Amino acid sequence: MQIAVLAHIRHPVAPPFPGGMEAHAWHLSRALAARGHAVTLFASGDSRPPPGVALHPVVEVHYDRRFPWHAFHGTDTLNAHLDAAFAGVCRALAEGGFDVVHNNTLNRFPPRMARAHRLPMLSSMHVPPFDALGRAMRDSLAPWHLATTTSALQRTRWWDAPPREARVVGNGIALDDWPFVAEGDGTAVWAGRITPNKGPHLAAQAARIAGVPLTLFGAIEHRDYFEAEVKPQLGDGIRYGGHLGGADLAAEIGRASALLFTPLWDEPFGLVAIEAMACGLPVAAVEMGAVREVIGDCGAYAPADDPQALAAALRRAMALPRAAARARVAARFSVAAMVEGYEALYAEAIAARDAPASAIDYAAHELRIAPAVMAAGA
Repeated sequence: MQIAVLAHIRHPVAPPFPGGMEAHAWHLSRALAARGHAVTLFASGDSRPPPGVALHPVVEVHYDRRFPWHAFHGTDTLNAHLDAAFAGVCRALAEGGFDVVHNNTLNRFPPRMARAHRLPMLSSMHVPPFDALGRAMRDSLAPWHLATTTSALQRTRWWDAPPREARVVGNGIALDDWPFVAEGDGTAVWAGRITPNKGPHLAAQAARIAGVPLTLFGAIEHRDYFEAEVKPQLGDGIRYGGHLGGADLAAEIGRASALLFTPLWDEPFGLVAIEAMACGLPVAAVEMGAVREVIGDCGAYAPADDPQALAAALRRAMALPRAAARARVAARFSVAAMVEGYEALYAEAIAARDAPASAIDYAAHELRIAPAVMAAGA
């Protein structure tokens, strides 16, 4: 198949990955290419796609460089930048001859184009719903435009009564990239983007209370937050280990005895949790969103913003069996299982493209398609 993989353009899709969405797009593209598909990755121009994957630059550089999210989120300036970028994407899709599009963006234009132009598409929802994208997804699902969420809980966040076009496909990782380590060294680890809703300050507080050394890894996305809330907690067994990727990060995670996972938002999945579990780490987690659905009995849980409870959860987690954590990921969250799930949905969307129209009126004016998007398919 000729497959277009559309990525979010806040960060480059390049290792070391700033976050889960970038890792997902990169590994998905790599896996699809390895299975014989011709893959074009639509991402920021400073991305580095896997070997064998073509790059279509959506913008010259990722938008967070010019318009940091914490300063520009929701502004007319950033919205105009994104709308211009994704109107160009829609034009390229209309002309590209792709068999199917895998949409991982957070922009409303690709979903609306899919329904209006009978373009086979799978839209994967990696975050909780927000107004513009929520409306677009409610309007645009069709037999040829399917959607996935990464957890059953998050599907209910997007749709009170999920339609048949909305499925669940969990995120997957390449197990060989996260080698199993049979025994930890008595320390804890935390990994992710260093920003308030990821909660590294809470992880540091809990580790200190528990008396467990902790290393934090990840890109410092919100410098003011790091300086005010995280840096003052460093020392006496709490340290910042930098932003690592690939084998280096896997090695650092694998030697620890537990992962502290501290989402302070409606977590849709938790990619770092399954990466650490693949290495054998049980998880001490703040129970937000789909955390328990993903981690299951391979973790111990605490309520949000309660460092004492999280410290107790950390001590409990460190006693859990490491082999069970690896086994859960291998059974449920391999990249092979993820891609097989996606391929089945690609085939379903392609088959529906030429099926007889349903009773639903797919007229473009009823879908409130933006003029730029309609022009893309003209």
